[in-house]
Amino acid sequence: MKQEKLKNLRKLQGISQEKMAKILSTDPSNYSRKERGEVRIHEDEWKKISETLNVPISEIKEEDEKIISNGNSIFKDHSQYQYIQNFNHSLIENLQDYIVFLKQNIHELKEENRILKSQNNF
Repeated sequence: MKQEKLKNLRKLQGISQEKMAKILSTDPSNYSRKERGEVRIHEDEWKKISETLNVPISEIKEEDEKIISNGNSIFKDHSQYQYIQNFNHSLIENLQDYIVFLKQNIHELKEENRILKSQNNF
């Protein structure tokens, strides 16, 4: 599995996930999901990764060979189908986290607004 190869190469070279995340201009948790195969690694990211690890992209990536149809969609193998399922789950989790973040910001802004209104009454 290419994610396992990526993880092993990164660890062999003593590069942290945080450093790889910085190189890819993403956060460490997103990079971790990429390394686990839950989030897609884009071609430009593969190029940066291969340059950082000083190995050809082909050494990290491997092509899937099996074609599987689930009725409506065609996947190269079960891992690609699982990737989409994981991606959907990850996307939902990220959106839920963002909703919590926004609710907290709204609460803080309302409190700030209340304080400012009370200061203007004097």
